[in-house]
Amino acid sequence: MKLRIKEAIKEQGFTVQSVADKIGKSKQSLHGIIEKGNPTINTLSDIADAINVPINRLYEEVTGEGELTALIQYKGDFYKASTIEELEQIVEKIRIEKGE
Repeated sequence: MKLRIKEAIKEQGFTVQSVADKIGKSKQSLHGIIEKGNPTINTLSDIADAINVPINRLYEEVTGEGELTALIQYKGDFYKASTIEELEQIVEKIRIEKGE
């Protein structure tokens, strides 16, 4: 799934520098995150909060069947699953943590 962080920042009227300042990173660090395209879910959440959008707005819309992306927030932690198996593992981890 492709990210559209730079586009979302611009659409919301922010600059990379202003968002970097808001999330406590250098402009170079945020630029690297944008270019590499592999930020952590927590970093994505920080960026989304900084530009006042839901986290899913940082992803390109995907058309087509068979692709799964699940973003789960539980007790302040974020998890991302790209397959049913990964989703099941995350759910099982949460169940164990809850003592179910």
